[in-house]
Amino acid sequence: MKFIRGIFLAAWAGTALGAATGAGAGAASAIEWRPWSEEVFAQAKRENKFVLMDLEAVWCHWCHVMEEITYHDPAVVALIKARYLAVRVDQDARPDLANRYEDYGWPATVVFAPDGTEIVKRQGYLPPGPMASILQGIIDDPSPIGTRTGAELPPGPKTPRQERVATLRAQLYQGYDDVQGGWGFSHKVLDGDTVEFALREAGRGDRAAEAKARTTLRLQRKLLDPVWGGVYQYSVGGNWDEPHFEKIMQMQAENLRLYALAHARWGDAGYLEPARAIHRYLRTFLTSPDGVVYTSQDADLVPGEHSADYYALDDAGRRARGIPRIDRHIYARENGWVIAALVPLAAITGEDAIRAEAERAARWVLAHRALPGGGFRHDERDAAGPYLGDTLAMGRAFLALHQLTQDPAWLTHAGAAADFIRGHFGRGALAGFASTDTTRASFPAPLPQYDENTGLARFAAALARVTGRPEHRELAGRALDWVLAEPVTANRGYYVGGALLAEEEFSREPVHVMILGRKDDPVARAMFAVALHLPDQHKLVEWWDRREGPAPRHEEIFPEMDGAAAFLCANGACSLPVTDAAALAKRLARVTQP
Repeated sequence: MKFIRGIFLAAWAGTALGAATGAGAGAASAIEWRPWSEEVFAQAKRENKFVLMDLEAVWCHWCHVMEEITYHDPAVVALIKARYLAVRVDQDARPDLANRYEDYGWPATVVFAPDGTEIVKRQGYLPPGPMASILQGIIDDPSPIGTRTGAELPPGPKTPRQERVATLRAQLYQGYDDVQGGWGFSHKVLDGDTVEFALREAGRGDRAAEAKARTTLRLQRKLLDPVWGGVYQYSVGGNWDEPHFEKIMQMQAENLRLYALAHARWGDAGYLEPARAIHRYLRTFLTSPDGVVYTSQDADLVPGEHSADYYALDDAGRRARGIPRIDRHIYARENGWVIAALVPLAAITGEDAIRAEAERAARWVLAHRALPGGGFRHDERDAAGPYLGDTLAMGRAFLALHQLTQDPAWLTHAGAAADFIRGHFGRGALAGFASTDTTRASFPAPLPQYDENTGLARFAAALARVTGRPEHRELAGRALDWVLAEPVTANRGYYVGGALLAEEEFSREPVHVMILGRKDDPVARAMFAVALHLPDQHKLVEWWDRREGPAPRHEEIFPEMDGAAAFLCANGACSLPVTDAAALAKRLARVTQP
């Protein structure tokens, strides 16, 4: 999942923790934690027990606190031993369960009847007293309490699309905090799709959107680790000064990409600096010897202990005390996110080393995580899966690499990923694509997830522009129909930037630049670099060297030229040729500026 949005619901635990006594904190835990499996539910039926799931994140401070205090409390331990089977799941390792319960934050506590019926779902840290009351209450009365069933959403929007778009735009801007700055009021976090949408609006001359984007990016720098680089996940308290210190890959990738795009938009080195700091952090702390990224770095040096004093130290002071735990799992999804973020950084800097870094990671994932037919495993071995998020993230990475390098092999891999998604995650006549494989029986039943479907709509729409294949456009349309359905977005607050971007990219032609010329021609190379530097992600940049074969979609509209030339194209027609990089830059400025 990209895909922890609006989920920072456990922060209230900071006050609740004070209510927990220390009496049980040192008690030895007798809880036997099991992995999630259907066999657990079969055993629960045989023994007439409930199933308690602790859905946690290995980097999560309050998950550590709950383990150290609540799950060492004698009363809680006794109740679990008597009537429960306890399941512990790392949400990074199980995207299917993380997507299903993401609204409950981490830790999420879910209790099931033996038949899999959800009885209770709770968000965030639960002190021992409330936890014991919940466990005893379920034993006394196992009736489901206020749970959502995951009922199927309608196959498409019920209101005209433009009306939905207007509603979503209003919804997005209502979520902006004019007092503290940035989107959101209780937690401060950079949401990539929201800021990208504002950047696009700024490029069309919307001064209010530009101000919001600039303010958010400026304040987000408060969450940039000044010593090691990298960004903390978010800040609590409705301000930008109370960070939670975990560094998860979603946030590194989104911030890296957005600061690179902002630098391309405004040419301000102040935006390139954070992008480089995040890149430096990834290279120093979260990159394996094979060139692929790990998953996260813990918030805590000592699990369960706040680390503000630690992060106030300089590099030497921190290293003297130790390094917070790094989750060294190598997931295809997380690597896809980072590859796609490195591409705009490589495009705007022109640095071959960054391009090579992205390509090296992509080749490793192909060699170690690929499945037959174009899909990808999450980890070396998956407990469930395949998951949509891994194949989608790698598909988007391949498409980005194709535009950056013009290597047709990357486009082949992107198309194979799209074909795998269509074959394994569709829902029959229903719109939207499920998080897990729908071609086989699984528990729990596969359901669609918002961020994955917005990402899929954007990926497939962009892929269709490159390939001209109608099945790619149909894939985008089916994902978008689900995303724009009113029940999907009605309660998402301002987290609807992805839907707005996806609808625009499906409905509108991108800025299309075709470079004609030999790949070893310096004039063609310079014009290609200018085209890549366009700040908007909704662009199609192609470089056709006639020696390599026919035009990308076998178009016959380009004239023979004595030298390199660039064309701006739309709706099957192209401009007069431009023959040098400076002239192309001026032409693109006229086309893309309001």
